[in-house]
Amino acid sequence: MELKDLNPNQQEAVRLTDGPIMILAGAGSGKTRTLVSRITYLLQDKMISPYKLLALTFSNKAAREMRERVSQLIDIELGALQITTFHSFCVKVLRSEVAQLGLSRNFTIYDSSESKAVVKYLLGKRGISTKEISPFEILNYIEEIKNLGHYIDRAGEFGYEIDCDHEFYSFYVEYERELAKANALDFGGLISGVIQLFEKFPEVKTRYQNRFEYLLVDEYQDTNKAQFELLKMLTGKRCNICVVGDEDQSIYSWRGADISNILDFEKVFPGAKILKLEQNYRSSKNIIEAATCVIEKNSLRKDKKMWTENPQGESIKIIECKDDRLEASFVAEEILKLKGEQVLLTDISVFYRTNSQSRLIEDSLRKKNIPYRIIGGTKFYDRKEVKDMLAYMRIVVNEKDSLAISRIINVPARGIGAISLRKLEDEAIRMSVSLWDALKDIVDNPEKYLHLRLSAKMKSALRELVTIISEAKVLEKEKTSPVFIFEKLLQETGYLNYLKANKDFESLARLENLEELGSAIKQYEQITPSPTLIGFLENITLDSHVEDPEEKQTGEISLMTVHGAKGLEFPYVFLVGVEENLFPSYKSLDHGIEALEEERRLFYVAMTRAMKSLYILFARGRMLFGQVKFNGPSRFIDEIPEHYYTWQREGGEDQSFYLGDDEKYFSQEEASYDEVVYQVGKKGTSKSRNILGPKYLAGQYIFHDLYGEGKILETKGTGEQEKIVIKFRDGAKKRFMASMAPISLIE
Repeated sequence: MELKDLNPNQQEAVRLTDGPIMILAGAGSGKTRTLVSRITYLLQDKMISPYKLLALTFSNKAAREMRERVSQLIDIELGALQITTFHSFCVKVLRSEVAQLGLSRNFTIYDSSESKAVVKYLLGKRGISTKEISPFEILNYIEEIKNLGHYIDRAGEFGYEIDCDHEFYSFYVEYERELAKANALDFGGLISGVIQLFEKFPEVKTRYQNRFEYLLVDEYQDTNKAQFELLKMLTGKRCNICVVGDEDQSIYSWRGADISNILDFEKVFPGAKILKLEQNYRSSKNIIEAATCVIEKNSLRKDKKMWTENPQGESIKIIECKDDRLEASFVAEEILKLKGEQVLLTDISVFYRTNSQSRLIEDSLRKKNIPYRIIGGTKFYDRKEVKDMLAYMRIVVNEKDSLAISRIINVPARGIGAISLRKLEDEAIRMSVSLWDALKDIVDNPEKYLHLRLSAKMKSALRELVTIISEAKVLEKEKTSPVFIFEKLLQETGYLNYLKANKDFESLARLENLEELGSAIKQYEQITPSPTLIGFLENITLDSHVEDPEEKQTGEISLMTVHGAKGLEFPYVFLVGVEENLFPSYKSLDHGIEALEEERRLFYVAMTRAMKSLYILFARGRMLFGQVKFNGPSRFIDEIPEHYYTWQREGGEDQSFYLGDDEKYFSQEEASYDEVVYQVGKKGTSKSRNILGPKYLAGQYIFHDLYGEGKILETKGTGEQEKIVIKFRDGAKKRFMASMAPISLIE
């Protein structure tokens, strides 16, 4: 193959094939191109069988694109390429080997909502309210220990300690047992399951080590400890592992990503060769050099120095705004100017640190009739009606999936409420069988279950449900088209008529979503040689961030968090809210140097998404948590050398936060609504120092037209924004907007 189009460092990364290798690929350095060339070189020039090469990445989309690019360069079938995600690889291993762990091959993969349902069930068994212990606390704990590669009874000799006396460890043990009873695994369990398999059955591990002679890993900075353990197990004695990543873009510690996997690579793999891709092909010289100056302040890094042969480009624009409303208004106005200069809206993006910051931006864009889309909103497969039909299909392929049965047993309504469902579940527990087996026996032998006192309507409903699912199971075994089974379930369960009966807009939208689900199954059938229902379910479940067909260019600007922007690029980028306590976040400032350095990496990621123009905006006053706060510009702005930017002030002649070349920024004390009131008129926003107290005070007694007498516990804000918390005589605490609540003071 031709390597002449690659730069010298990229060529070395392609040709150096044996032994442990770490390629540190900086932002915009042509990483994917290099990876694809390396895979092609191994297959074509080194004559390595595709069966012997395994490349792992983090999303189905990235794996699919890499397979397609390799197949375009050499004559090879897509299906022959072992380029996949960590989770997809583990599913494939477990489908073949999981019987040794006591599960059957048709196990279900639980997503986060289903895992939550299991934890809620466990809390209920112990008589614990979700108000006492949040299911998310337990799930976060379970995720954390699985990210370390832990499984029940794993010996503590792998660089981590698990406190088995932790208050949530017993929940973890029960949770794992519930999943095993349901013949199910969660996402973390896919990887820890393979680790368990390899450790308990060394001959299985050896078989996979012998099979894969070359191992490649993309986005290595995003790996957690469990994934790292898996990689070490797969490398074996050959140790032909090549990892590609960028420690300066490690921004997912909250998901379990561990930057030490990069920093300690040479310790784990002695003699490892380190290659650096430092030439940036994306951004202007001005942006790259400024971003490099910022990231060099971090200590947890490998000392890369990015550079580019691109033109110097425009100066970065730092925009100091009077308040957050003016910040949003400036963004909208500037986008209109760019549009007038024939800039495509699809070339423009607005980044923010947290999702809640999008509201004002959206308001301003709507006022200016600027079309936009939010990247990272509610996903298609998270919508209720879609999840309901997926649950029906899951029962067809895995009858032990009691969680799926619980979800749909009364959807549409069949007269089987929560109390009746609990009765059926208790009967299944008493009989030591799955919920499905219990339902089948109740339908087949009703005389045995007179003690349940089921109504004739309920018996009929259960018989109908069991019949429909049983027929669908026969069709699945006969390898009937998945879309045919889907349409049968949709029609015969009554779900379609249930939605059609409601003529409201929401039901019509849900019908459209189910039509789209049918289209998704058809598309799956078209691209899959031997399509099956379990294959479709596996396909959509593995990619927890399944993309809607957003690749269609619709002439909209993109709004997203900085985390959501990783891997993307735009000619024009607006980065808003670059203030202390917001970016870096106030949480990171309380968690030491490592947390602050991750925030700096996040800022670096934001900067290096911009190709041509970068706007960095901050507001002197911002509404946060019901209060106007004056945080001052982010320390990261101060880390950009002055010759890389221009500074522009928007909104009045108030004292600037920037005091001159030799001065530091200052931060005013936070002000609440009773100190600063924003008044909006036709001429824009002005600030007046009206000293207004709240209408209500803590300790006052009130009468509410609906709830009766109560006592005010807390007040916040003034005017139309005043919020109050009231405790009523029955002990209930409720929160109201004071201006709208039907209350009066009791003298």
